Amino acid sequence: MDTTQLVKGVLDLAVLAVVADEDGYGYDIVRRLRAAGLEDVGDASVYGTLRRLYSGGALTSYVVPSDEGPHRKYYGINAQGRATLHTQGKTWDAFAQTMDGLLEEAGVKA
Repeated sequence: MDTTQLVKGVLDLAVLAVVADEDGYGYDIVRRLRAAGLEDVGDASVYGTLRRLYSGGALTSYVVPSDEGPHRKYYGINAQGRATLHTQGKTWDAFAQTMDGLLEEAGVKA
């Protein structure tokens, strides 16, 4: 199964989940997503998602100077983002339960 399409469908939810506990800059968020098991996530997709979530009002941002290169733009979740995370999380949970049921009926999942 090509997981890249699955990742595209849930990238907003995944990014919000990653920044829910700790703010992060773009590449840090990419690394955290990959470490969580989303190895196929692309840098450009995450950066685009961050910009879109920020523009949509779900994230805040601030710049932190870096000794190792250019300043880093950090993203953090705000109240609107937490509400979105909650709503999308419930939607994902319902979808996953439906898929689990279908797979169990097909004898694919025990």
